[in-house]
Amino acid sequence: MLQSIVTIDYQTSLIPPQTASSARRVIIGASLVLIHVAGGVALLLWGLRMTRTGVMRAFGGDLRRFLASALSNRFSAFACGFGVTTVLQSATATSLMVASFASRGFVPTAIALAAVLGADLGAASIAQILSLDLHWLSPLVLALGVAAFSSTLPTRWRDLGRAVVGLGLMMLALRLIGEATHPLRDSPVMHSLMAALASERLLAILLVALVTWAAHSTLAIVLLVVSLADTGMLPPSLAVACVLGANIGGAMPALAATWTSEAGARRIAIGNLAFRAMGVALAYPLLEPSVAWIAVTDDDIGRQIANYHFLFNAALAVAFLPAVRLAANALDAAIRESERPADSSAPLYLDESALESPPLAVAAAARETLRMGDELKSMLVDALTAIRTDDRKLADEVSRRDDTLDRLCEEIKTYLLRIQPDSLSDADARRSMEILQFAINLEHAGDIVDKNLMELAAKKAKNRANFSEEGFRDICLLHADLLETLRLSLAMFMNGDETMARLMIAEKVEFRERERAAAQTHLERLRSRVPDTIETSSLHLDVLRDLKRIHSHLVSVAYPILEAKGALRDSRLEPAKPIRRARAKPAEDPT
Repeated sequence: MLQSIVTIDYQTSLIPPQTASSARRVIIGASLVLIHVAGGVALLLWGLRMTRTGVMRAFGGDLRRFLASALSNRFSAFACGFGVTTVLQSATATSLMVASFASRGFVPTAIALAAVLGADLGAASIAQILSLDLHWLSPLVLALGVAAFSSTLPTRWRDLGRAVVGLGLMMLALRLIGEATHPLRDSPVMHSLMAALASERLLAILLVALVTWAAHSTLAIVLLVVSLADTGMLPPSLAVACVLGANIGGAMPALAATWTSEAGARRIAIGNLAFRAMGVALAYPLLEPSVAWIAVTDDDIGRQIANYHFLFNAALAVAFLPAVRLAANALDAAIRESERPADSSAPLYLDESALESPPLAVAAAARETLRMGDELKSMLVDALTAIRTDDRKLADEVSRRDDTLDRLCEEIKTYLLRIQPDSLSDADARRSMEILQFAINLEHAGDIVDKNLMELAAKKAKNRANFSEEGFRDICLLHADLLETLRLSLAMFMNGDETMARLMIAEKVEFRERERAAAQTHLERLRSRVPDTIETSSLHLDVLRDLKRIHSHLVSVAYPILEAKGALRDSRLEPAKPIRRARAKPAEDPT
């Protein structure tokens, strides 16, 4: 027990001091109370985070797919939002996933709003369960979680162990908070402070809303309010006001995360905040009657506050679920889709709100990498045109597009690094590395087009040189093979098919042979003294070399896939026969 650990008499130290020594006891005692309360709150938030990240690691992709498939009508969406949130224990995470779907046009605004209402009720149901006196279970839950997390079981079971450890820490934290605040029940100063806040309930709502926004967790703040009310620190009417403030503040993190996102995501976050704000506005005049109403639901004051939180969100669902289409129409009219950014190099798919859900963030980075592939394709097509037509303006335009590839690669790299590492499953972590490697290879391929091919195009135009008909046909054939390889590499980047990866590696060998054959036929024309061949010999061989280098960068997407399957050798080099080294003669003893 906390009282047995701390040797200072809190209740004595909180009596107004009469001497210098008693004043020191007051300061020390009050400081220790605040430290223990702060530690309990920190442990509660950390336990909640461990539970959410453990579940996301174990089932993040499955939950995302389940959520996407269940958003067909408002009732199934409501049920899906409720179910996903009870597993994740975070309405904010569910809301951001739904907002991400809405921003891409995968789900209508009305359906997304229904899912968010279900998420809010799901978080309230979790608060109902955790408000029960389950502290006696925390040692068992912690032991089971640590055993699973430290075992040699499959990764998913270890991730579930992490989630169970977080659940045990939350139970333990609630117990510590209750014990830490127990001495404050008889403090005259605390009673005066609570009385002042009780008379300024609107101020209390605003303060708790700000604290909830900072904590990014309605559940944690509601559980804290329940714990403080259970110890008698918060009067029932003030505790109810704090619950209303927590519901307002709980909608703010999603709003802040989607503020610069597409209109679809902002509509969901603003709609959720509007629902809660209207509910608080209607509930505020009924604070006193509400205290009497919830008193009949349970004898325990903490349970009464948890019941109020659940009933508040249930009332929001009953009131607004039938009206989500009207709300969606109003939001669609008020928040219109903005035009695409004028800067073509700006990322289009790196959704800030998706960072709360690692599987969504990884998918967004993959989609932006595909955009890099599309940009590289346009560069390659126009590069050949610039070489053929001596169009210097087009060559400069192709070079400018390389700046887009450079920026997108940097943005993807930064975006992936912003994903919390401890929230990534092993599969998502591997996928993040694959995305980063492929984006870098695409950027290097763009550099070859810019720094090499376009310089060769400028040199050809300046010297008024022309490739021979046969020579340029060889270049065009290799160029066509290169575009086909780019198409296949982008497809393989998305599906990770081992058979296609093996075909890509085989294609690399064939492309190298075709490049070598093209160079050989060029040398034969050179021996035949073909004028155009002599004039453009250096340019021709450089173009062939650069196309082969680009091809190598594109084929590199196959290596991580084959490496994961154990299908790669360490080296193409055949093992050589061991070489015997002559034994060194010992040095003669100088003595």
